[in-house]
Amino acid sequence: MMTIAIQPLYGIKINSLQGNIIDLQQFQGKKILIVNVASRCGFTSQYRDLQNLQDTYKDTLVIIGVPCNQFGKQEPGQPHEIQAFCKTNYSITFLITEKIAVKGENQHPLYAWLTQKCKNGKQNSTVKWNFQKYLIDENGQFLDYYYSITSPMSSRLLKYLN
Repeated sequence: MMTIAIQPLYGIKINSLQGNIIDLQQFQGKKILIVNVASRCGFTSQYRDLQNLQDTYKDTLVIIGVPCNQFGKQEPGQPHEIQAFCKTNYSITFLITEKIAVKGENQHPLYAWLTQKCKNGKQNSTVKWNFQKYLIDENGQFLDYYYSITSPMSSRLLKYLN
């Protein structure tokens, strides 16, 4: 059963780490994996698998890393520090956004859409920790989400990509 999002994902704006507006509409036709990331987390090594996933599925998948400092203050860096960390330690080439709030009263509209059924048309969720993953289909519809313990290379996620 397919549900249609009540609010379109593609209308949401978020800035890149460099401050440029990211138009999510440009990714229509590809799946999008949105992951809240942090450089000082026990799950930070997932950057490696996220980059591998991006390299493997570059024609059909866009990965968007979203820095967040709400969980254990594990992403304290400024934009240039986050960029340098990702490039130096993991050779990240996928898109990294500005640092945002993924929960609470200052929650970014992107995460309001990802976590609220009244916006995404499919289900509610709560962001529990860094490296929680949200998968969106080629038409901007919510597919599924995965807690931090789920590897980016998990068969639960890959079934949507193969």
